[in-house]
Amino acid sequence: MTAPQKRLQPVLPLSADILPSAPLYKRAPREDEQGRPLSDFMMIIPKLRNQPEQHVKETVEKIERVLKRFTHAVVFADLNLKLNVLWVIVRPEARVSWRLPAAINNAVPEALLVAQPAL
Repeated sequence: MTAPQKRLQPVLPLSADILPSAPLYKRAPREDEQGRPLSDFMMIIPKLRNQPEQHVKETVEKIERVLKRFTHAVVFADLNLKLNVLWVIVRPEARVSWRLPAAINNAVPEALLVAQPAL
C-alpha cells in the first residue's frame, strides 16, 4: 500500500478574484453589460516565474493594489505566471488604457507594455 499523497498547496492562495486556469476565451468578457466592446492590454513581466515565491507574491500584491485603484474601469485581469504575462480588460474610458499600464509599470518597473509601433 502506498502512503497517502500530500496535496500541494498553490504558491499563492486563491481568492474570490483569482480563478483556476481555464481557456481565456471562456473567462474573458468581450463586451460590457450593455453590449459595448471592451478594450484590453497586455504586459510582460520578464522572468517573474523564476523569482523566489516571496518576490512573486509581492509583485502580485503590487499589481492588485493598482488594479483596485481602477475598479471603475477594470473588468478582468489574468496573470499567467507560466508565460509571465498580465492581460487586463478595461472599459473603454478616456486615458485608462494608458494610465493603468503606466501605474502598473510604476509599481512593478519590470512590467512592460506590449504594443504595436505606429506605422
